[in-house]
This record gives sequence, C-alpha cells and structure tokens, in this order.
Amino acid sequence: MNWLNTFTMIVHLFLAVGIIGLVLIQRGKGADAGAGFGSGASGTVFGARGSASFLSRTTAIFATLFFITSLTLAYFSNHGTRPVDVSVLDKEAATATSSAASIVAPAVSTSAVSQAPVTNASEQSATSVSSATSAK
Repeated sequence: MNWLNTFTMIVHLFLAVGIIGLVLIQRGKGADAGAGFGSGASGTVFGARGSASFLSRTTAIFATLFFITSLTLAYFSNHGTRPVDVSVLDKEAATATSSAASIVAPAVSTSAVSQAPVTNASEQSATSVSSATSAK
C-alpha cells in the first residue's frame, strides 16, 4: 500500500503543476473582446474559436482528477498503518499504568523495625488518667 500512496502523491503533484500551467496559458475574457475588433488572431492552431474550449476542457479534466487524488490521499492518511482507535489520551494512560507498575516499593528489613508493643490512643489515655488519679 505504500507504493500506491507514493504513486498517487506523484500523480497529484503533476496534476497540480498541470492545472497551474493551463490556467496561466489561457486568455482572460477581456482578450476575446479585443479579438472582435481585429486586434487578435482568430485563426490559431486550435481552430477558429481559439484555444478556449480545448484548454478549458483540459483544465476541467485535470481539476476532476486532482479532486479524486485529493480524496484518495485523504483516505490513505486515515486508513494507513496507524490504528484509528488509539487516541493520545489512551496512549498516555497506557504509559502511566506501565510506569506505575514498574515502580517497586523499597524493601523494609524486619530487624530495623522496633519490636515495641503497639497500643492505641484510647489505652494510652486511660493509663495516663489512672496514673494521674492515683498520684493524688
């Protein structure tokens, strides 16, 4: 599919250059008014009507082909090798979960932890109140 995309891009560029060239070759509508008064050559290589019909038809054909290649390139850009379902937010969430899973908590040795008995706050307050009343 890569060669088809490249080929379509090359055809697209040639059509763009062709359209530009054809538009620059064509005469404007004001030039036809001058030909009616004898200042233009009415009998040319393209016939008595001039090059207007030939060049305008060729320009219309090139413009149609340019439009088709534009749509084809747009289709190729959306249906390429990239998955369409994955958004930037999905990628960011995936990297965040993978990096969070790779973080390991430091190991704590059991010898460093004091072996003092753990009492809750209500037991401590009860013992301090009883010792304060017994001191009186």
